[in-house]
Parts: sequence; structure tokens; C-alpha cells
Amino acid sequence: MNAFSRKKITKVGLGIVASGALVFSLAACSMDSNSGSTESTTSASAEPSAEATPVASLADLSNGVDTEVTVDASFVEALTTLGLTPAPVGTGTFDADTGTFAFPITGGNVDYYDPASDVRPYVQGEIDHDGSGLSLTAGDTTVELTDFRIDPGASKLYGTVSANGEVVAEDAYLFNLWGGTLKPLQMDGTNAVLEGTTVHISPDAAALLNQTFNTDAVQDEMLVGVAKITVATE
Repeated sequence: MNAFSRKKITKVGLGIVASGALVFSLAACSMDSNSGSTESTTSASAEPSAEATPVASLADLSNGVDTEVTVDASFVEALTTLGLTPAPVGTGTFDADTGTFAFPITGGNVDYYDPASDVRPYVQGEIDHDGSGLSLTAGDTTVELTDFRIDPGASKLYGTVSANGEVVAEDAYLFNLWGGTLKPLQMDGTNAVLEGTTVHISPDAAALLNQTFNTDAVQDEMLVGVAKITVATE
């Protein structure tokens, strides 16, 4: 991964979903820029009432396509300071020319409820990326973050954490997502594209990385980059 250099990496991407006429409001997947908290911390575990009916649903996201992450220069600088080398894992890929990681969407589902209803969060579900991720290596230590799961209701991304091949945490809280910089929905053929959500390291991930690599340089809410999700609508 020598191609992953400070010169070639500029921003990050991870967003939320739209399918044809189905457009999910990212207001429910936005961190408050002042508090750093999400609109709802109950996440997809909040059960809608029996009579509640989604305004729109996307029951199966297995048609893909992917979540792309173009890494921010400040995050690259932090990795360089720590002597960490990143690389894609599994079916994940890295484009050295644009500094972009890509993680295929493998499944999931999303329901969108009327924001005027009493259902909270009003975007519920998950976006799965099984079998891919990224690794961070320093000396004899390699940490892998894989099997990403985006929870749009909680504005959080979870995943499996492994150290030197041993799983140390499953469904760990890795990143916060903030939709304040989200661009309007775009269509690329039959694919829906949402781009602009910023991604930040969670307090849990910061503590884990600091402990693993014996440092205090990884800060809670450190900017990782700015995001893009492309979803097949057919």
C-alpha cells in the first residue's frame, strides 16, 4: 500500500440510501455539529407501533453497489504520524489515483416513516458490507476493521475488529456519521447516489486504536473523510 500516500488522498465517503422514488431524509442520519450526538440514540432498536406504516421501504439492499470512502488529508497525516499503513481487506478495494476505498454493499434494509409521525428514529434499518473492510498495520501489529454495518437511525457505523487475526470485538461502534454536508440525491442510470456525509472516529474506536498502538494520537471525533454511497435501485 505504498500507493496510499499523503499526496494522493484528499477526502472520505460513507452515506445513506435512496431507491428510485424512495429517498431517505438524511436529517435522521445527521450528527449535531455542536454536541456530536445523533438525533436519536435509540437506533434501529426503536420499535414502531403496530399501526405505524413506513412511507417507503427498501426490503433488500443485496443488489449493491457500494460505499466509497475517499480519505481526508488530515487523517492521512495522523496515520503517517503513527506509522500506520492502511490497506483494503477482503472484497474491499483502493483506488490510489483518487485515494478512495470502496466496500461492496451486500445486504440490509431500510424503512422510512413520516417525520411528522411519532416513530423515532424515522429512518430505520441497516446497510451491510460483509466480507470487506480495511486494515491498519504498524510493525508486527495489524488491526482489521471489517463487515461494516451502517445504522441510519443512529448515524453510526459498526464493524468487526480483529488484531493479528484474532477477533477482539464484534459489531463494535467504529464511526459517527454527520449529514450536514450531504449533497442532493443524484441518479446515475438506475443507481441512486448520496455523497457528502462526513465520517468521524467514534470514542470507542479511538480508545481501542490508542491502546493497541500504544499512543494517544487518535482523537475522538477525528475526521476520517467525506462519504458516498451508491445503491442499485433495480
